[in-house]
Amino acid sequence: MSRELPSLNAMRAFEATARLESVSHAAAELHVTHGAVSRQIRALETELGVPLFGREGRGLTLTPAGRQLRDGAASAFAQLRQTCDKLRRETSQAPLVLGCSGSVLARWVIPRLERLGRDLPDLKLHLSAVEDLPTPALPGLDAALLLAEPPWPATWQAHVLSPERIGPVLSPRHPRYASLRKASASTLCKEALLHTASRPQAWPAWARAQRIAARRLHYGQSFEHLYYLLEAAVAGLGVAIAPQPLVADDLAAGRLVAPWGFRTTRASWVLCAPRRASDVRLAALTNWLQRELAEA
Repeated sequence: MSRELPSLNAMRAFEATARLESVSHAAAELHVTHGAVSRQIRALETELGVPLFGREGRGLTLTPAGRQLRDGAASAFAQLRQTCDKLRRETSQAPLVLGCSGSVLARWVIPRLERLGRDLPDLKLHLSAVEDLPTPALPGLDAALLLAEPPWPATWQAHVLSPERIGPVLSPRHPRYASLRKASASTLCKEALLHTASRPQAWPAWARAQRIAARRLHYGQSFEHLYYLLEAAVAGLGVAIAPQPLVADDLAAGRLVAPWGFRTTRASWVLCAPRRASDVRLAALTNWLQRELAEA
């Protein structure tokens, strides 16, 4: 019996395509092109001497040989991943790479790192700022903390942590603070509202929850990132809209107030990881994030 095995790259391309039922999704997961995956599969079929996929229109179906190889490959890769994960846990000092927006990092994650260290002393994190929604493959990340709406990419395992709650905030330094803090929510239609390009639907979503027509809102200064928006609000430059956790510390310290409360939106705080990830540290981090967001 021959001890020669097919190319590992070809087997990875086949396994990902069979599992995801898509060459495009497999290419995204493996960080290669659609054509590269197709070539690897064709080479594997040639080497084995059997077709692995039946092609019906633009869809793919596994042949009997393909199903047999899929099951064997899935089992082999699962065992290999488990062994590698075990070795990493035992010997690796590499931190878990967590991506999230710079605003979330600065206003929520970093102020809680000391508490995270006390609660999860064995968890080492490397924080990475990710301003755009990560691609389905989450390149360079072990996990990403996001504010997003479903559906999630098929290549993710998504742990929903908490519904998003947003609301208007202003500083006691605001020139009209005394009158605004006692005014109804509809009064904000007369204000030039601070807003951010990274969350263009935040004010309209809040208005819908208040039964206020979004077209009645008027916008003032715009900021590229949420962090800058909230710094402007703290400085008394206007009324801003914010997710509750990102202003929790400012509310507690009296730097901001939220006279109109917070409303739930269709978005959620989500911790996303690659679908095949089996890192036990993710479960501990997920539970910790859920507790912290519940207390915000």
